[in-house]
Amino acid sequence: MTTTTDFTRRALLTAGVAGLALSVFGRFTSARATEGTFEITLSEAEWRAKLTEQQFAVLREEATERAFTSPLNEEKRKGMFHCAGCDLPAYSSEAKYDSGTGWPSFWKAEDGAIGTKEDRSLFSLRTEVHCSRCGGHFGHIFDDGPAPTGKRHCLNGVALAFKPAQNA
Repeated sequence: MTTTTDFTRRALLTAGVAGLALSVFGRFTSARATEGTFEITLSEAEWRAKLTEQQFAVLREEATERAFTSPLNEEKRKGMFHCAGCDLPAYSSEAKYDSGTGWPSFWKAEDGAIGTKEDRSLFSLRTEVHCSRCGGHFGHIFDDGPAPTGKRHCLNGVALAFKPAQNA
């Protein structure tokens, strides 16, 4: 005999599994949707040869580095933050600020340097930010940043390479 409690538990479990599957599938299809649409496209083997294991996980598989682990959090010099995958200048040190989140944060990107897409992973809707030239995943954009944009580009430090200004 099936009780209402058993039915409710079963329905809840089924809904949870279905939600997880949709989240994973949505992440897989959104990542695949951008493959081959960028100026720089390399095979998986070429990316693995070019990047460190952690860079590959973040830039190519949309992983997230642990908070407070990037040396770029403390980077205060004038200069430019480039895509670690293709060297595109993406963020100026002048737009960097300390958000207290544990990841390098910026209030704007350089013109034309980034692209965005919906990220429906982790049971939420976020804005994913990636390199406009190679599609490498940088992180996410949130609406809780400082003026003048009100945006917080919360980025994985491993996805970036800092180059100090010549006159710094």
